[in-house]
Amino acid sequence: MSVVPTFVEPELGHPAPVADWCADLAEPTILVADDDEAIRDLVTHKLVAAGYRVVTADNGASALRMVVTEQPDMLILDVSMPGLDGLSVCYELHSSAETAQIPVLMMSGHGRKVDIDLGMTVGADDYLVKPFNPAELVRRVRWLLLANEDLPGAL
Repeated sequence: MSVVPTFVEPELGHPAPVADWCADLAEPTILVADDDEAIRDLVTHKLVAAGYRVVTADNGASALRMVVTEQPDMLILDVSMPGLDGLSVCYELHSSAETAQIPVLMMSGHGRKVDIDLGMTVGADDYLVKPFNPAELVRRVRWLLLANEDLPGAL
């Protein structure tokens, strides 16, 4: 039997588990996977400054393993990485019921319509072309996290 401390909201008189409101206060975790260290550092710096917790991977295989261990609220994936690329990672995530709801922002230096369409076809929720404006990155991350909160079954 698990014991979770509770508090009572005075106006409602209903007990509410402390764990629920603590989870609401936690910083969203974003997994950034890019083989370019400078890009990873830039994205990490901007997202941490915006109030997010960031974990990083330098390849797709590591990113997939970290999805299990870190349980991120969102992924930012570079399309072109050695080994398992971002498109393959995104496809794998959306092939599993446990991870299909995690929003994915793809990043790439390839900005042709066919490239963007391919990213969306494998399950990306958004696509950002490099070089990008860091403020635009943060705006899109916020939008994707907010949009994901409205989905049925989202935490």
